[in-house]
Amino acid sequence: MKIFAFAGSNSSTSINRQLVRFVLKSFPNEEVNLIDLNDYLMPLFSVDLEKQGFPQEAHQFLSNIEEADVIICSLAENNRSYSAAFKNIFDWTSRINVKVFQNKPMLLMSTSPGGFGGGNVMAEASKFFPQFGADIKETFSLPKFYENFDLENGIINPELLSDINSKIENFKNQI
Repeated sequence: MKIFAFAGSNSSTSINRQLVRFVLKSFPNEEVNLIDLNDYLMPLFSVDLEKQGFPQEAHQFLSNIEEADVIICSLAENNRSYSAAFKNIFDWTSRINVKVFQNKPMLLMSTSPGGFGGGNVMAEASKFFPQFGADIKETFSLPKFYENFDLENGIINPELLSDINSKIENFKNQI
């Protein structure tokens, strides 16, 4: 199985990337393509720029999805929505293929330092991603990242660890 994985953040210290890396440890025998959004920098989307053609990075992002069997992502929340870095990639790619996620099974996650764990972006993505071809099989939100996550051990809160492990197993059973 080929996994396309990313954090919806361009931060070099992304807590969402740390969450994705932790979850990917549950797929030790799978082929993983974990990307960094910083490798997909494009001009800010506009219809004027679109008339000049699509950036190669947008095509590459879509190719990554096409080549994968499943998608695992964790979205950063900026002002109750997607990060500008992810939204720009999403805007460009959705103009090439409105079904950006190409009907691939998805494990959708979010985390934040606060108690809501990126719940706003999770709610938004859960509602809209299926309209763009996401087959969301499971969702997980990790609240209070710095209290519940350790770089060496991953999720340290027993209840949250049990929850994510259950969701990972359910995700595996559905794909």
